Amino acid sequence: MAKPLALTSGEPAGIGPDITIKAWLRRDELKLPAFYLLGDRDYLSHRAKALGLAVPFADVRPEDAPAAFADALPVVATGHAATARPGHPDDSSAEAALASIRQAVADVASGRAAAVVTNPIAKSVLYRAGFRHPGHTEFLAELAASGGHTPQPVMMLWSPALAVVPVTIHLSLREAIAQLSSELIVTTARIVVADLKARFGIARPRLAISGLNPHAGEDGSLGVEDQTIVAPAVEILRGEGIEARGPLPADTMFHAAARNTYDCAICMYHDQALIPIKTLAFEDAVNVTLGLPFIRTSPDHGTAFDIAGTGRANPSSLIAALRLAARMAAAQPA
Repeated sequence: MAKPLALTSGEPAGIGPDITIKAWLRRDELKLPAFYLLGDRDYLSHRAKALGLAVPFADVRPEDAPAAFADALPVVATGHAATARPGHPDDSSAEAALASIRQAVADVASGRAAAVVTNPIAKSVLYRAGFRHPGHTEFLAELAASGGHTPQPVMMLWSPALAVVPVTIHLSLREAIAQLSSELIVTTARIVVADLKARFGIARPRLAISGLNPHAGEDGSLGVEDQTIVAPAVEILRGEGIEARGPLPADTMFHAAARNTYDCAICMYHDQALIPIKTLAFEDAVNVTLGLPFIRTSPDHGTAFDIAGTGRANPSSLIAALRLAARMAAAQPA
């Protein structure tokens, strides 16, 4: 029997509990891979009742989750209870969310789970509790550190229609341009290629690398960065045998015919990558962290406090994240 997926609770007051319950209720219909939630069973039970859903829960160890999954939603306790009301995070939210993430990573590292799938967190809540990381991705990289080395995490947004990677992520546009370098583009692309081969089963990944400026700089008339930063990075990648094209004008990279020519688009800044995929695949895009020694996927949306506990939350992106995590785990060499 395949190892289960470790699903974190995310922000307890957000829609994580809602979409977890809804996904489990569709397990047979959608043939979902077995997963267990790391969190507070009583909190989940109260949320299910608030949603008017009859859901059995089972307290389990990770290794027992696959056997329990058919009949009950498996829960592995973290020892941190949550008390927050839907839409109203309180002081219990931060440690409950962080403990869930820590335990999920530990379970994968020990071989008890196949992959980590994370529900959305509320960074503002975590910051008030002393959280010092820009987000999930950086925290996971710290948890994955070994022998004094912290891996470089790379954020990919994946959907059946499009996969994108922003080279710079949660930075102001001014700071993103200042931090962009040929070296950062090259190291990011190498990680993308390695994971596309190892975890997506793509033998020869094709990369489309966007320019930074409109029209990829128009031969320098709209900015020199594409000539001095992006083009040299593309040449280095080609010299390593990587199939990379660019710098390409970003405004013509994402129509259907263009998307058929590459496996992943490498973009220079956050919105350049995320606007097209959220336009094409808002409901079923998945956030994937590449470059880690374990698989991590996540829904591509936030905590949605305004609809938490109302029954209106859509589990589609979580379902896609669970399926992709299982697919990536199955593609890895034994």
